[in-house]
Amino acid sequence: MTAILALLQSVSNCLSQATLRRLARVIVALLALTGRVTMLALARWAGPGGSYRSVQRFFYTAIPWAQLCWQFFRQHLFRPEEVYLLAGDECVVSKAGTKTFGLDRFFSGLLKRPIPGLSFFTLSLVSVGERHSFPLRVEQVVRSEEEKAACQARAQVAKVPSSAPRHKPGRPKGSRNQNKGELPLNPELQRIQKMVQDVLVVIAALVRPTYLVLDGHLGSHTALQMTRQCQLQLISKLRSDSALYYPYEGPYRGRGPRRKYGERVDYRQIPERYCKTTTLENDIETRTYQAQLLRREFSQPLNVVILVKTNLRTGAREHVVLFSSDLALSYERLVDYYRLRFQIEFNFRDAKQFWGLEDFMNVTRTAVTNAANLALFMTNVAHVLMQPLRCDDPEFSVLDLKARYRAARYVTETIKMLPQKPEDNLLGFILRKIAGLGSIHQAKMTFHTF
Repeated sequence: MTAILALLQSVSNCLSQATLRRLARVIVALLALTGRVTMLALARWAGPGGSYRSVQRFFYTAIPWAQLCWQFFRQHLFRPEEVYLLAGDECVVSKAGTKTFGLDRFFSGLLKRPIPGLSFFTLSLVSVGERHSFPLRVEQVVRSEEEKAACQARAQVAKVPSSAPRHKPGRPKGSRNQNKGELPLNPELQRIQKMVQDVLVVIAALVRPTYLVLDGHLGSHTALQMTRQCQLQLISKLRSDSALYYPYEGPYRGRGPRRKYGERVDYRQIPERYCKTTTLENDIETRTYQAQLLRREFSQPLNVVILVKTNLRTGAREHVVLFSSDLALSYERLVDYYRLRFQIEFNFRDAKQFWGLEDFMNVTRTAVTNAANLALFMTNVAHVLMQPLRCDDPEFSVLDLKARYRAARYVTETIKMLPQKPEDNLLGFILRKIAGLGSIHQAKMTFHTF
């Protein structure tokens, strides 16, 4: 408890002393408990002063999580020499019932279908050198009635059979040209843009990221427009069947506007002059192509990298299309930066598996916000606690960390019942021995005789 309180002194200006003590008790309970993360379980493992009522007060207190996460990152995780990317992704949590705030149907990437639950959008700073993601801002996605109606309308259009009569081909009469760089943003992109702008204002004094990395769901012309309005460069992914075109390099016809689009890209026959590297591993040939290509929906050329994988034994072939709005970005960095986006998925995994993002049973708006932010904040706390321990054991994991804190709780409660406290060396041996019972890497732990 004392060590956690010392760790949280960097965020003491964000919270009252009562809330700070409650947060420390909740963190100690999260590090020690087993099973589902609920308010009752937290109260049982929080130790002296951690009653159920105290835990309940914590979850029903409005906490400035954005400021708290930034202060913690600035004090314990920031490295001045590091290069940071800003990455964003959405996490869907399944929930039952009807009373939880923001409950709706969201598409789950794991189940590949819409499910009833909650959705949270997270922005993280990803360290390129350390190759780790640090969540900074988490906001719940609450769709308005207009958004729900628009989604239902798109679903109805998708269900229309192919034999149904379609509108007359060609351009509608009376339509005018639109500036592709000034199209209106949908409510989803407006929410993300506000989050990005708020984060950039907070971190401007220390970190000035150049790139915003988003997944393929946001690999669109409106997302690129939103990113450029935030003075950032977008890195994302296009659909594998996206219609891309080479710039036209032929002669001018002598009348009318100059031709812009050349031949359409054939992903099975990309010219060799665009090939950058070719690697072979386990009969899988990977060819990397890079070119500045055009897409009709976008208002600017795109820096496109196409990764083509071919199984030389079966002839099976797949490809991935990555792109960036930064035309000067090399293919190595573009691919590496997009791969780093997946580090935020590891944050979601740990938050669900260890810190209660999947387990919480709160229903009010404030309590749901606190539960989700606490789960993502704990990924940063755990990283700070594991850093010194990984110097001796690089494979030290979250399960090992929880085993240590659980052992400390067991030993502390046991020592209270003894008539005399053991010596420090004996106490240290007992702690290591008990922690080894639940550790994953206990074979690498060293025990000293007494």
